[in-house]
Amino acid sequence: MTIAITGGTGFVGQAFIELALERGLELRALVRRPQEPRENIDWVRGDLANAAALKELCAGAEAVVHIAGVVNAPDQAGFEEGNVAGTLSVVEAAVAARVPRFIFISSLAARQPNLSAYGASKARAEKILAASGLDWTIVRPPAVYGPRDREMLELFRAAKWGVVPLPPPGRVSVIHVADLAALLLALLPSSEDVTRQIFEPDDGKKDGWNNRELVREIGSALGRRPWSPHLSRKTLLHAARVDGWLRRGKAKLTSDRVNYMSHPDWVVSKRKAVPPVLWTPRIKTPEGLAATAAWYRLRGWL
Repeated sequence: MTIAITGGTGFVGQAFIELALERGLELRALVRRPQEPRENIDWVRGDLANAAALKELCAGAEAVVHIAGVVNAPDQAGFEEGNVAGTLSVVEAAVAARVPRFIFISSLAARQPNLSAYGASKARAEKILAASGLDWTIVRPPAVYGPRDREMLELFRAAKWGVVPLPPPGRVSVIHVADLAALLLALLPSSEDVTRQIFEPDDGKKDGWNNRELVREIGSALGRRPWSPHLSRKTLLHAARVDGWLRRGKAKLTSDRVNYMSHPDWVVSKRKAVPPVLWTPRIKTPEGLAATAAWYRLRGWL
């Protein structure tokens, strides 16, 4: 089986490639920059706007795993280009190549497209795939953490210093990147249980985590007990303006992200759970956070 991948050099993509190669799959991955040669993987130079590269990526593939996307952008146009137009290009290439299977990594944010430009872009990308005629499955992960992740790294760094400002009280689900990668592999074969389905996976914790619980687990992974005050949406929006002024296009806290963060319920839906016979999470979050903190420390990220 030859699997075509977008986003293979990113956080989730690298975890997926490592596991897929362990399972003996042949891979073809779209990359912007030259990569070191690896056995059983062909690197295809290009991006989501390069039609010729996408044609090469999809030719003869048994499945496409579309992981690439934009999680942070200074404006709506950035999300539209990366998540909507990019997904449309990959879907068109897959249809033209008659790829029999398509797995799309969306986001739990697509469930509330009115809250953020990011969530709206993911929801539109889902609609594009649903209308394609392909045999598809959509995965909406909650917050993903693990080695190599630079998004949750900000929380670990804040916890190390002892203060983690939180949004208004709410609950969230999380999942370790290795569990997410295992799910993507489990979804590759088509069946009645998975085709044209949307799944929301997590770590298996019933009702998810409240914000402060999760921060305490991160602090515990670092041997700290950080102070974690809840801030209002108005205060967070002010902080986002300051972050934008300081870091410009590289700002992590944007008004779009504040709108997303301030929603009180980012717990996965039981109605969209993955059938247990197909996949169940293996990594308990406290152990996963501890291992992630150790990985960060080993590489000097903390």
